[in-house]
Amino acid sequence: MIARRILAVATAFALGASAAAADPKFCNSEWPNTEFAQTSVPWIEIMSGGPPKDGIPALNDPGFINALDETRLGDREPVVTVEIEGQKPRAYPIRYLTWHEIVNDQIGPVPVAVTFCPLCNSALTFDRRVGGRVLTLGVSGKLRNSDMVMYDRETESWWQQAIGEGIVGEMTGETLTPLPSWLESWAEFTTRNPDGLVMDEPDWPRAYGRNPYVGYDSSKRPFLYSGEEPPHGIPALSRVIRVGERAWPMERLRQSDEISEAGVTISWTAGQASALDAARIDEGKDVGTIRVRDAAGKDVPHDVMFAFAFHAFWPDGTWMLN
Repeated sequence: MIARRILAVATAFALGASAAAADPKFCNSEWPNTEFAQTSVPWIEIMSGGPPKDGIPALNDPGFINALDETRLGDREPVVTVEIEGQKPRAYPIRYLTWHEIVNDQIGPVPVAVTFCPLCNSALTFDRRVGGRVLTLGVSGKLRNSDMVMYDRETESWWQQAIGEGIVGEMTGETLTPLPSWLESWAEFTTRNPDGLVMDEPDWPRAYGRNPYVGYDSSKRPFLYSGEEPPHGIPALSRVIRVGERAWPMERLRQSDEISEAGVTISWTAGQASALDAARIDEGKDVGTIRVRDAAGKDVPHDVMFAFAFHAFWPDGTWMLN
């Protein structure tokens, strides 16, 4: 499905149909319960990503196995790690999130959504509780600034994944609370958490472990993005570490391994494969693992995203350069 997305989106874009597909008058049959009168963004910015609503199937209540019983993951494969106090650490392999993009889970008392947008390299975890409701998130099939537009099944409002904000419908202007999580290699997770849990392989016919976006993070231009290039000569598809409205270029971390600025300490260690490079995820180039902690040593919500996406969603954000 994701491999077909590239062809479908390229074709739609060439025909000038992508922007039109998001106009409310084209969405009534697919989204009969969405309150289109409420929106915080221009419709022209929302494009069809190719697959329809739920064409990329989000996962609900996934199964887990003990980390030491997992034999399918390569040591360098990236996983999203979520550690909630009083609960066993959980790893969500990118090999599954690449094909599903959202996992709705419950960790102890906390309902979470683990999300990954391959086109922005954005991996974020949210608390699914908003205004007294527990939301269940799905993939709308829409993109904005090349970033996944999610939706909730309770109100069918649309949410921007990169910023965790409602942009269309009843939930417009509401925000999802980000939770500390990070991308790391499978070997790093198991070394630190031999008694941890890992999401089991979903029961879907997908080529798990394969990368349908071969070479994407070496591209010159992002997919379905017509916005400005990042400033300061930073390549559009280079990785940056976003904390709030600040972004640190990954190359700074490669050079010094650790930076303490603006109230946080950011560390980098080698050993994690890119999910958007080689045909097999575990053979991807080494992009390393980022951890962000505050002055007390606690993990801080952050994102390792492409530079163009940071500039698109935080045009007045601060670039933490040399």
